[in-house]
Amino acid sequence: MAEASPRGTYLVIAEALRSEIEEGEGVDALPSEADLTSSHGVARNTIRRALKVLEADGVVESVPGIGWRVARGGDRRPLADRMADVIGEDSLSVGDTYPSEAKLCERFGASRTAVRRVLAQMEGNGLLATVHGKGRTVRALPTPTVQP
Repeated sequence: MAEASPRGTYLVIAEALRSEIEEGEGVDALPSEADLTSSHGVARNTIRRALKVLEADGVVESVPGIGWRVARGGDRRPLADRMADVIGEDSLSVGDTYPSEAKLCERFGASRTAVRRVLAQMEGNGLLATVHGKGRTVRALPTPTVQP
């Protein structure tokens, strides 16, 4: 990596890997962590953090004894997009209760840390509000995005 990123080097690498995976049809296995560290010029922990971001988003999965591979099937969009879609999929309106962290973890097969990160982002964007003792509620409906 030529220069440090204000976003976090691991996030930049995660997005680069995501792009490579999306462009490479039929790609199944990722290069080893050692190969990724040399090709990106960063430490192994940076590569591992990038892979964990992709794993939380359902793009890659760790296979013991084999390494990292592209996740098969399923929705490969970022977790944030899939969690925002819950409002429409569950026909939630402003003021309705948003699903709990535990239910979201089960629904998306994501870690609680990843779910909490996205929930905080959704609260910061004004989509959700936390009501103490009642959980999270829908504060606004997401604006539809146009896919090319």
